[in-house]
Amino acid sequence: MSGPRLDHYSTPDSPRAIVLMLHGGQERNLEPVEDKHASWWRMALMASSLRHFARKNDLALSLLQYRERGWNSHTDPAPVRDARWALDQLTTAHPGTPVVLVGHSMGGRTACRAADAPDVIGVVGLAPWLPPGEPERTISGRHLRVMHGTADRWTSAAASRAYVERSRAIAGSASWVALQGAGHFMFRRSSTWRRFVEDSLVEILNATSHEEAPNKGTV
Repeated sequence: MSGPRLDHYSTPDSPRAIVLMLHGGQERNLEPVEDKHASWWRMALMASSLRHFARKNDLALSLLQYRERGWNSHTDPAPVRDARWALDQLTTAHPGTPVVLVGHSMGGRTACRAADAPDVIGVVGLAPWLPPGEPERTISGRHLRVMHGTADRWTSAAASRAYVERSRAIAGSASWVALQGAGHFMFRRSSTWRRFVEDSLVEILNATSHEEAPNKGTV
Protein backbone atom coordinates (compact mmCIF):
# COMPACT_ATOMS: atom_id res chain seq x y z
CA MET A 1 0.00 0.00 0.00
CA SER A 2 1.34 3.42 -0.92
CA GLY A 3 1.57 6.21 1.63
CA PRO A 4 -0.68 9.25 1.95
CA ARG A 5 -0.45 11.92 -0.75
CA LEU A 6 -0.68 15.69 -0.75
CA ASP A 7 -1.93 17.55 -3.83
CA HIS A 8 -1.21 21.27 -3.88
CA TYR A 9 -3.61 23.79 -5.44
CA SER A 10 -2.05 27.06 -4.27
CA THR A 11 1.59 27.45 -3.24
CA PRO A 12 2.56 31.03 -2.34
CA ASP A 13 6.13 31.49 -1.16
CA SER A 14 5.06 33.06 2.15
CA PRO A 15 1.42 32.12 2.75
CA ARG A 16 -0.81 34.01 5.14
CA ALA A 17 -2.21 30.66 6.23
CA ILE A 18 -2.32 26.99 5.24
CA VAL A 19 -5.61 25.32 4.31
CA LEU A 20 -5.58 21.53 4.44
CA MET A 21 -8.58 19.78 2.93
CA LEU A 22 -9.66 16.34 4.13
CA HIS A 23 -11.99 14.03 2.21
CA GLY A 24 -14.58 11.56 3.42
CA GLY A 25 -14.56 7.79 3.59
CA GLN A 26 -16.17 4.86 5.35
CA GLU A 27 -16.36 3.55 8.90
CA ARG A 28 -14.43 0.40 7.99
CA ASN A 29 -12.50 -0.17 4.79
CA LEU A 30 -8.84 -1.13 4.49
CA GLU A 31 -8.67 -0.63 0.73
CA PRO A 32 -6.31 2.11 -0.50
CA VAL A 33 -7.84 5.40 -1.58
CA GLU A 34 -7.71 6.02 -5.34
CA ASP A 35 -8.52 9.05 -7.45
CA LYS A 36 -11.59 7.26 -8.81
CA HIS A 37 -13.26 7.16 -5.39
CA ALA A 38 -16.05 9.71 -5.05
CA SER A 39 -15.12 10.66 -1.49
CA TRP A 40 -11.74 11.88 -2.74
CA TRP A 41 -12.68 13.50 -6.06
CA ARG A 42 -15.59 15.30 -4.41
CA MET A 43 -13.07 17.26 -2.34
CA ALA A 44 -10.73 17.55 -5.30
CA LEU A 45 -13.52 19.43 -7.10
CA MET A 46 -14.00 21.62 -4.03
CA ALA A 47 -10.26 22.33 -3.84
CA SER A 48 -10.21 23.26 -7.53
CA SER A 49 -13.14 25.64 -7.01
CA LEU A 50 -11.24 27.30 -4.14
CA ARG A 51 -7.98 27.76 -6.05
CA HIS A 52 -8.70 31.33 -7.18
CA PHE A 53 -9.85 32.37 -3.70
CA ALA A 54 -6.72 30.84 -2.15
CA ARG A 55 -4.35 32.56 -4.56
CA LYS A 56 -6.13 35.89 -4.18
CA ASN A 57 -5.76 35.68 -0.39
CA ASP A 58 -2.21 34.26 -0.26
CA LEU A 59 -3.34 30.94 1.16
CA ALA A 60 -1.50 27.67 0.67
CA LEU A 61 -4.17 25.14 -0.31
CA SER A 62 -3.60 21.38 -0.28
CA LEU A 63 -5.73 18.24 -0.38
CA LEU A 64 -4.71 15.08 1.47
CA GLN A 65 -5.41 11.64 0.06
CA TYR A 66 -5.41 9.05 2.85
CA ARG A 67 -3.79 5.63 2.70
CA GLU A 68 -7.00 3.79 3.58
CA ARG A 69 -10.63 4.44 2.76
CA GLY A 70 -11.88 3.78 6.29
CA TRP A 71 -11.73 5.20 9.82
CA ASN A 72 -10.88 1.66 10.95
CA SER A 73 -10.06 2.25 14.63
CA HIS A 74 -11.56 3.92 17.68
CA THR A 75 -8.17 4.53 19.28
CA ASP A 76 -5.85 5.19 16.31
CA PRO A 77 -7.91 6.16 13.25
CA ALA A 78 -6.03 5.82 9.98
CA PRO A 79 -7.07 9.18 8.48
CA VAL A 80 -6.03 11.04 11.63
CA ARG A 81 -2.55 9.54 11.39
CA ASP A 82 -2.38 10.69 7.78
CA ALA A 83 -3.66 14.17 8.65
CA ARG A 84 -0.93 14.55 11.26
CA TRP A 85 1.64 13.48 8.66
CA ALA A 86 0.29 16.09 6.25
CA LEU A 87 0.35 18.79 8.93
CA ASP A 88 3.97 17.96 9.66
CA GLN A 89 4.85 18.25 5.97
CA LEU A 90 3.08 21.57 5.52
CA THR A 91 4.19 23.25 8.74
CA THR A 92 7.78 22.17 8.21
CA ALA A 93 7.69 23.96 4.86
CA HIS A 94 6.13 27.07 6.46
CA PRO A 95 7.03 27.18 10.17
CA GLY A 96 4.70 29.17 12.39
CA THR A 97 2.04 29.62 9.70
CA PRO A 98 -1.53 29.15 11.00
CA VAL A 99 -3.51 26.21 9.64
CA VAL A 100 -7.22 25.75 9.00
CA LEU A 101 -8.56 22.24 8.40
CA VAL A 102 -11.51 21.80 6.02
CA GLY A 103 -13.17 18.39 6.07
CA HIS A 104 -16.20 16.73 4.50
CA SER A 105 -17.98 13.79 6.16
CA MET A 106 -15.27 11.54 7.67
CA GLY A 107 -12.86 14.35 6.81
CA GLY A 108 -14.78 16.60 9.18
CA ARG A 109 -14.27 14.11 11.99
CA THR A 110 -10.62 13.79 11.03
CA ALA A 111 -10.23 17.57 11.13
CA CYS A 112 -11.73 17.79 14.61
CA ARG A 113 -9.48 14.99 15.89
CA ALA A 114 -6.35 16.58 14.40
CA ALA A 115 -7.23 20.12 15.49
CA ASP A 116 -5.01 19.87 18.57
CA ALA A 117 -1.90 20.15 16.40
CA PRO A 118 0.03 23.25 17.52
CA ASP A 119 -0.45 25.43 14.42
CA VAL A 120 -4.14 24.65 13.81
CA ILE A 121 -6.37 27.63 14.52
CA GLY A 122 -9.68 26.41 13.13
CA VAL A 123 -11.84 23.73 11.56
CA VAL A 124 -14.47 23.99 8.84
CA GLY A 125 -16.77 20.96 8.78
CA LEU A 126 -18.97 20.14 5.79
CA ALA A 127 -21.65 17.59 6.69
CA PRO A 128 -19.19 16.13 9.20
CA TRP A 129 -19.50 12.66 10.66
CA LEU A 130 -19.47 13.48 14.38
CA PRO A 131 -21.27 10.65 16.16
CA PRO A 132 -22.61 10.96 19.72
CA GLY A 133 -19.76 10.81 22.21
CA GLU A 134 -17.14 12.18 19.81
CA PRO A 135 -14.61 13.95 22.08
CA GLU A 136 -14.46 17.70 21.61
CA ARG A 137 -11.38 18.47 23.72
CA THR A 138 -9.20 18.83 20.59
CA ILE A 139 -11.25 21.92 19.64
CA SER A 140 -10.12 23.81 22.74
CA GLY A 141 -9.08 27.33 21.74
CA ARG A 142 -9.81 26.71 18.04
CA HIS A 143 -12.52 28.26 15.87
CA LEU A 144 -15.14 25.82 14.60
CA ARG A 145 -17.54 26.35 11.70
CA VAL A 146 -19.96 23.62 10.59
CA MET A 147 -22.62 23.44 7.90
CA HIS A 148 -24.93 20.45 7.52
CA GLY A 149 -27.76 19.73 5.10
CA THR A 150 -31.12 19.08 6.70
CA ALA A 151 -31.83 16.23 4.24
CA ASP A 152 -28.53 14.42 4.91
CA ARG A 153 -29.16 10.66 5.19
CA TRP A 154 -25.50 9.63 5.59
CA THR A 155 -24.33 11.68 8.56
CA SER A 156 -26.42 13.17 11.33
CA ALA A 157 -27.06 16.91 11.30
CA ALA A 158 -28.40 16.64 14.85
CA ALA A 159 -25.20 14.96 16.03
CA SER A 160 -22.92 17.54 14.42
CA ARG A 161 -25.02 20.32 15.93
CA ALA A 162 -24.74 18.67 19.36
CA TYR A 163 -20.94 18.49 18.91
CA VAL A 164 -20.79 22.20 18.14
CA GLU A 165 -22.95 23.01 21.17
CA ARG A 166 -20.68 20.95 23.43
CA SER A 167 -17.63 22.72 21.96
CA ARG A 168 -18.84 26.24 22.69
CA ALA A 169 -17.51 26.19 26.25
CA ILE A 170 -13.93 25.48 25.17
CA ALA A 171 -13.62 26.67 21.55
CA GLY A 172 -12.38 30.09 20.52
CA SER A 173 -15.74 30.29 18.76
CA ALA A 174 -18.18 27.74 17.37
CA SER A 175 -21.14 27.97 14.99
CA TRP A 176 -23.45 25.55 13.19
CA VAL A 177 -25.47 26.38 10.07
CA ALA A 178 -28.30 24.35 8.53
CA LEU A 179 -28.52 24.14 4.74
CA GLN A 180 -32.20 23.57 4.17
CA GLY A 181 -33.06 20.62 1.95
CA ALA A 182 -29.44 19.76 1.14
CA GLY A 183 -28.14 16.20 1.23
CA HIS A 184 -24.71 14.84 1.99
CA PHE A 185 -22.68 14.91 -1.19
CA MET A 186 -22.52 18.64 -2.02
CA PHE A 187 -23.61 18.09 -5.62
CA ARG A 188 -26.61 20.40 -5.30
CA ARG A 189 -25.95 23.98 -4.28
CA SER A 190 -22.23 23.41 -4.63
CA SER A 191 -21.61 27.15 -4.78
CA THR A 192 -23.28 27.53 -1.38
CA TRP A 193 -20.94 24.97 0.15
CA ARG A 194 -17.96 26.71 -1.46
CA ARG A 195 -19.01 30.15 -0.24
CA PHE A 196 -19.44 28.75 3.25
CA VAL A 197 -15.84 27.55 3.17
CA GLU A 198 -14.59 30.89 1.88
CA ASP A 199 -16.58 32.91 4.43
CA SER A 200 -15.51 30.62 7.26
CA LEU A 201 -11.84 30.94 6.31
CA VAL A 202 -12.13 34.73 6.30
CA GLU A 203 -13.89 34.70 9.69
CA ILE A 204 -11.36 32.38 11.29
CA LEU A 205 -8.33 34.24 9.95
CA ASN A 206 -9.74 37.61 10.94
CA ALA A 207 -10.59 36.33 14.42
CA THR A 208 -7.05 35.11 14.97
CA SER A 209 -5.09 37.85 13.21
CA HIS A 210 -4.43 39.63 16.51
CA GLU A 211 -4.52 36.59 18.78
CA GLU A 212 -1.90 34.10 19.74
CA ALA A 213 -2.12 30.81 17.88
CA PRO A 214 -2.85 27.86 20.19
CA ASN A 215 0.33 26.64 21.85
CA LYS A 216 2.42 28.99 19.69
CA GLY A 217 3.65 32.54 19.59
CA THR A 218 1.91 35.32 17.73
CA VAL A 219 0.41 34.70 14.28
